[in-house]
Amino acid sequence: MSRQPKKPFRSREWFAAPHRSDMAALYLERFMNYGLTPQELRSGRPIIGIAQTGSDLSPCNRIHLELAQRTRDGIRDAGGIPIEFPVHPIFENCRRPTAALDRNLAYLGLVEVLYGYPIDAVVLTTGCDKTTPACVMAASTVDIPAIVLSGGPMLDGWHEGELAGSGTVIWKSRRKLAAGEIDEDEFLKRACDSAPSAGHCNTMGTASTMNAVAEALGLSLTGCAAIPAPYRERGQMAYETGRRIVEMAYDDLRPSQILTRESFLNALSVVACAGGSSNAQVHIMAMARHAGVKLVPDDWSAHAYDLPLLVNMQPAGKYLGERFFRAGGVPAVMWELHNAGKLQGGCLTVTGKTMAENLQGRASRDRDVIWPYAEPMMEKAGFLGLSGNLFDFGIMKTSVISENFRKQYLSRPGQEGIFEARAVVFDGSDDYHNRINDPALGIDESCILVMRGAGPLGWPGSAEVVNMQPPDALIQRGITTLPTLGDGRQSGTSDSPSILNVSPESAAGGGLSWLQTGDVIRIDLNAGSCNALVSDAEIARRKQTLPPPPIPASHSPWEELFREKTGQLSEGATLEFALKYRAIAQKTPRHNH
Repeated sequence: MSRQPKKPFRSREWFAAPHRSDMAALYLERFMNYGLTPQELRSGRPIIGIAQTGSDLSPCNRIHLELAQRTRDGIRDAGGIPIEFPVHPIFENCRRPTAALDRNLAYLGLVEVLYGYPIDAVVLTTGCDKTTPACVMAASTVDIPAIVLSGGPMLDGWHEGELAGSGTVIWKSRRKLAAGEIDEDEFLKRACDSAPSAGHCNTMGTASTMNAVAEALGLSLTGCAAIPAPYRERGQMAYETGRRIVEMAYDDLRPSQILTRESFLNALSVVACAGGSSNAQVHIMAMARHAGVKLVPDDWSAHAYDLPLLVNMQPAGKYLGERFFRAGGVPAVMWELHNAGKLQGGCLTVTGKTMAENLQGRASRDRDVIWPYAEPMMEKAGFLGLSGNLFDFGIMKTSVISENFRKQYLSRPGQEGIFEARAVVFDGSDDYHNRINDPALGIDESCILVMRGAGPLGWPGSAEVVNMQPPDALIQRGITTLPTLGDGRQSGTSDSPSILNVSPESAAGGGLSWLQTGDVIRIDLNAGSCNALVSDAEIARRKQTLPPPPIPASHSPWEELFREKTGQLSEGATLEFALKYRAIAQKTPRHNH
């Protein structure tokens, strides 16, 4: 007797088309031209989509062009029918003016494919930063069975016998270039040596972070996130993922059953203990809101700050992706959290089991890479939310606060964790690069560099431009880091302790719009506050008399639409109108002829 699904597969509405044989013929006919048979599509077996994010334009995800075959093998062996289709490309490094524009665009396109075509379940192929949230957001909106298959990081990069981490090596080399320690040829060589194979960033940048988040949420098979792209285990994981999604289709195991507030709090904990990217704040908020899960900005301080750093991986640590994988990867980190009572172990996952069941026996095999919870690399090393008269929400990744930075700014006797600095304000990255070395600005150790015009409306899209380095003259004196603050984002591979994702942004009338160079900013990490020491009367005067900061015109139809419909970083920079659409596949779209 053939297996029966928990509920009829939605593809039957196309290929069986009750009472409409004319429509069934229309839907079937063109699939025949590349060799599929009516018997396959009308067999009652589930149609499994493979959402293909890999392409020549998306080198971080390009490995999925090869992995798709193993995924297909798994789907076929488990009794499903695979259908592969493209997803709008996203390439963080190369997309101008910013790849942040593409997350919501890829989301929209994927929703339409999953809703409007005869797909019963889907394998979401992820890798580069924003491919993970785009796919998960779409899966929540449609709510058909979905599983995440990440492509994995590159092999470890090496330069002259030292580990060279993707992204991180660029920010470090940028300082060396400014200090006169290397030339431009050496700069390029270091960068190229950090990318030795297929895969996404081999550091704990945003790509590794977001794929760890997918696993922490319960959307990937256990151990999926950290497998390096070229390893044999990556192909094996693709096969097992293909097999598992067929079972999920029969069981009707959907994202709405997996994505709960508890699973999102698990993700926050993992990001904190892994030294993950500050960009995770934006994407986790977006995924939660599309899933109908209530997360608020304060949850970052409440659930992701007072946690230790456990993963010794660049940029917060020493090692790269291969060593992290061999040390046990994400399951080993979650095992530490579970044993410490800091994980919601009862959350359901795509395995059909609870997270606690998945994690059994997953203790780390390398304590130099994944440290015990009771003996961590750093205490209170998570993400701190801040607010004040300049913004309602900003976030700081504290695991990258160096000893030198802590000594310089956060160790004044009786004022530990508190410092004041003179603001130097820049309107976009071009302004910063044009003026950072201007002696007239008088930039010294007492300054904080402020970037505005870099948020969803101002850029548009929000750009990774807040990780500003000091003027060359300071770097040549050995001062490699100044406090930075901005309404944009920062590369997850950066080791700069910045206040990021400031909301509302200057282009939306936030406090940075009236801030002026020379104002003193007081930052209190103990209270989670950041305030310009400017009187209320003076603030009111500036709001009335100062011209708004410059905002570039939109240069494409999508930029204009993005600006019109997108919210602030604190709330995930989502398309606000789209949040009301959830579980739309529960109703089949009407016929097209």
